[in-house]
Amino acid sequence: MESHTLTERQSDAVAADGRGKVRPVAQILEDLHSSTAGLSTAEAELRLEKYGHNELPEEKINPLLKLLAYFWGPIPWMIEAAAILSALVRHWADFGIICTLLIVNAAVGFWEEFQAGNAIAALKAKLALSARVRRDGRWESITARELVPGDVIRVRLGDVVPADAKLLDGDPVEVDQSALTGESLPVTRSTSESVYSGSIIKQGEIDALVDGTGANTYFGRTAHLVETAHTVSHFQKAVLKIGDYLIVIAVALVTLILLVALFRGDRIVTTLQFALVLTVAAIPVAMPTVLSVTMAVGARVLARGQAIVSRLASIEELAGMDVLCSDKTGTLTQNKLTLGEPFLLPNVTKDEILLDAALASRSEDEDAIDQAILAGSPALQTLADYEVVHFQPFDPVHKRTEATVKGPGGQQFAATKGAPQVILALVSNAAKISAQVDAAIHDFAVRGFRSLGVARKDQDGAWQFLGVLPLYDPPRDDSKSTVATARQMGCRVKMVTGDQLAIAREISAQLDLGQNLVDAQVFQETGYHEEAKADQLIERADGFAQVYPEHKFHIVDVLQKHGHIVGMTGDGVNDAPALKKADCGVAVSGATDAARAAADIVLLAPGLSVIIDAIKEARKIFQRMNSYAIYRIAETIRVLLFMTFSILVFNFYPVTAVMIVLLALLNDGAILSIAYDRVHYSNEPEKWNMQLVLGIATVLGLAGVVASFGLFYLAERVYHLDRGVIQSMMYLKLSVAGQMTIFATRTRGPFWSVRPARILLMAVVGAQSIATLVTVYGVFMMPIGWKLAGLIWVYAFAWFLVNDRLKLAAYRVFDHSAKGMLEKGGLRTKA
Repeated sequence: MESHTLTERQSDAVAADGRGKVRPVAQILEDLHSSTAGLSTAEAELRLEKYGHNELPEEKINPLLKLLAYFWGPIPWMIEAAAILSALVRHWADFGIICTLLIVNAAVGFWEEFQAGNAIAALKAKLALSARVRRDGRWESITARELVPGDVIRVRLGDVVPADAKLLDGDPVEVDQSALTGESLPVTRSTSESVYSGSIIKQGEIDALVDGTGANTYFGRTAHLVETAHTVSHFQKAVLKIGDYLIVIAVALVTLILLVALFRGDRIVTTLQFALVLTVAAIPVAMPTVLSVTMAVGARVLARGQAIVSRLASIEELAGMDVLCSDKTGTLTQNKLTLGEPFLLPNVTKDEILLDAALASRSEDEDAIDQAILAGSPALQTLADYEVVHFQPFDPVHKRTEATVKGPGGQQFAATKGAPQVILALVSNAAKISAQVDAAIHDFAVRGFRSLGVARKDQDGAWQFLGVLPLYDPPRDDSKSTVATARQMGCRVKMVTGDQLAIAREISAQLDLGQNLVDAQVFQETGYHEEAKADQLIERADGFAQVYPEHKFHIVDVLQKHGHIVGMTGDGVNDAPALKKADCGVAVSGATDAARAAADIVLLAPGLSVIIDAIKEARKIFQRMNSYAIYRIAETIRVLLFMTFSILVFNFYPVTAVMIVLLALLNDGAILSIAYDRVHYSNEPEKWNMQLVLGIATVLGLAGVVASFGLFYLAERVYHLDRGVIQSMMYLKLSVAGQMTIFATRTRGPFWSVRPARILLMAVVGAQSIATLVTVYGVFMMPIGWKLAGLIWVYAFAWFLVNDRLKLAAYRVFDHSAKGMLEKGGLRTKA
């Protein structure tokens, strides 16, 4: 593009169009003049100087590089190190297992991110494809991306506005901004007012001056918010903490073993090999896979309940959600205008006002107000007796509709409906009745109703004001009970709407949401830099009215900074940034593609009740993951400490590397069935209590170490068995006792308080049957026979009963909540 300098009065280039051309200011001013724009030369130059050509950036992400990022991210680096060590010492079985699990984890994470990263593409797809623009003194059609600030465009009925623009001289137009602002009805825009890219012209035609394109548009700023919204899930943080805990233990133990081995003069190769085994045993290689499978199975259950999960980690966020910011229209309400009880002047009946309002409506226009009147009119069946001779549709200038009608008796009259003040101006006795009408309109407004005046003109030619019809979008039948259920489950619902404050207050009162409603415009008045004041408003508010995209984004951000796990529902393009920013973004039924792409969960059925059902199921899924995490940590501690102290104290390697591989294959493979386990959901939001998880796991792990050394003592000192046989016995004990641990960790009460799922029971019995057969007949190890195998089973079960009692005592120590013992025991929760 050529380089030019803009001076105050020079007709040099100010912006480049999409074809690489440069538009002189003089030419732009000529176009403006021909369109009767009321802008001075200086104002036009300053406006054009302010804005530049700034399109939305193209996303060119190499999928292979993105996939590789998962292999070299912060979570799996220790797993990769273990794989490299396995290859160096030629432990190919370990190497194969680790690499397989690493690839599975990377593929799952890549797919989740790929699915969740489509929000920007969906936003771009919603932009207008073409535009009519005046250049070089003539009108031409170009693609929307070629527009630049300073272009004069023409928009008309049905057009998608291709850029942010200021309307020039002409009649007002009706604009549908619902996808951008959440306003449920079209708004009127006149000369000098702005229209936004992505909105739709519903009525009228007018020229406009482009003053924002690409990322500088209202739409583009929404896209930018989506693009910059990044959150780290609590699930990821929990896995990192667990991994750090185990790695610290492993590093300390491996260092201790190496120091002792050097002091003793042990073979360095043998010592390094077992240091590797300890390292592999310490890293929860299978944990991300097991937890992902658990969430994937839960996602299928949620799908049957009409909730589609696009990001698996969001299930854990849904379980812990304690604040739900809910869109009003279509979620809490029916998204359908409904007639209320009208205000009637003396000697006017309800049937009369409804008949005239229905006659002044036309169903084929598919106007929301007309449809509400026709649907709510009891006189609808009598409309066939009337003939509409002429119909004048609504327009922004006259602000009313009018129908000339011939009645059943042949008499002719006119009926009209529209803005109350416009209708009132038609009647001769306006001064006499205006006080009553104004009072009725005010009363309706306070209650959140939109008012519509109705009048009739008889053959004498005088208009008679009949009354005022109230219109409102009623709550869904299940919304009030659903909000109450959410509150009982520890999740506070905050209403977020683009509608007026009065409407929000009325709906909030009907749903018992609370009356502390905040007009979001206060954020602009106070400024975001006044964080303390704004944060307090957001924290205490029961809902927000007149909300714009940046407000929603800010609301979610503030609530997250205050420690809340925040859910956000939405359906429009305007909701996309907040949906992606939220811990759990929920696109409701009928949502736009942009909202669906940005959301973590997409609902296929309307209303909030689906979300409540999803929360219950998510809390069950969370409990399965929590149970597995405790089990996995306990088993890792059990194996690590037993192997370490065996080497240090007895100079004996209690299990071989092959045995470690068999433990990983059988135990972690069978434990995948925990995804189908039977659990009870909690009535409180779930969250990762790492002190509790690590505390319970450590107690169970240490108990397992004591049990292992007890068996080792009996085998070596009492019965004086061969060391090869002892290794086989220890393997079977670690395998059987290890998988029995899951039946203790899956409940907070006694292990029998919640019956396990059949598939979990069968998987554990199957895996341990294989482990027993391998040990009895000596596959990869010394055989021990059925008698010793039976004794080990009895020994493991006896210690399982002891461990279950230790678990109950540990919960009393580490869980300071009074009801902690009962939440997962099945005593205070529902199935």
